Amino acid sequence: MIVIKTIAETQQYIAHEKAAGKSIGFVPTMGALHAGHLALVARAKQSCDVVVVSIFVNPTQFTDASDLAKYPVTLEADMEKLEASGVDVLFLPSVVEMYPNEASKHTDYDLGYLDTVLEAAARPGHFKGVALIVGKLLDAVQPNQLFMGQKDFQQLQVVRKLIKDHNIPTELVSCPIVREADGLAMSSRNVRLHGEHREVATELSKALYQLKEDVGSKPLAEAKAVALAHLNSHPLIDVVYLETVNGHTLVPVTDLAEAPEVAALLAARVGGVHLLDNIILKP
Repeated sequence: MIVIKTIAETQQYIAHEKAAGKSIGFVPTMGALHAGHLALVARAKQSCDVVVVSIFVNPTQFTDASDLAKYPVTLEADMEKLEASGVDVLFLPSVVEMYPNEASKHTDYDLGYLDTVLEAAARPGHFKGVALIVGKLLDAVQPNQLFMGQKDFQQLQVVRKLIKDHNIPTELVSCPIVREADGLAMSSRNVRLHGEHREVATELSKALYQLKEDVGSKPLAEAKAVALAHLNSHPLIDVVYLETVNGHTLVPVTDLAEAPEVAALLAARVGGVHLLDNIILKP
């Protein structure tokens, strides 16, 4: 595995590989890698000749400085996992490399409705930071395909809009959520869950699976209300939102017939840790 720390070297390497007719797959991460990240790598290796993974804890997407400070950093272990997974290139830039001056931190993207609801409502400015860094990373790596996980469902729609609006010649590949054996969606934040908080966090996926089962026999709004009541019955769970939405636009829906794809999106705080999960209800 080659480790590259500058944009210029990365672009030079990618240009050489593309000139040789090779396709480039890219997995952007913020490190603290787990099996979910490695599943993205495996999917990229199936589809592409060269797999590039980036590790960069992006400061512009953190609206709370304490959250940034608490983000786990496990670089040595991450590199071992990537090496063992057969990654070709690790792009490991510094903050100064990605943001050489203050102006470079403020490129604005019009994300429209996506930047007003759900995670965006709870974390103002977060998705502008996501769009900013993804745009910079795509410019550096110039991949044929970009692999991202379904767990961050709203982020997927933001990146899809970024690629479409700016005519970026990269295909976004959405990959299924990878879960722990007890159903908890894998996340780098899970290491901050301990004891009863870790145990009760499994109620998030249980509620979503029950919701999906219930929509077979109950109206969508009723099934959602049952799931929400179940979550609210746990004193250690602080529900931020549970919404059933059009899977493409994130506009709320109250009936499965209202959209070709319907997803249930959930965010909750357990032991002070902000957790995300979702499930596709249709198709």
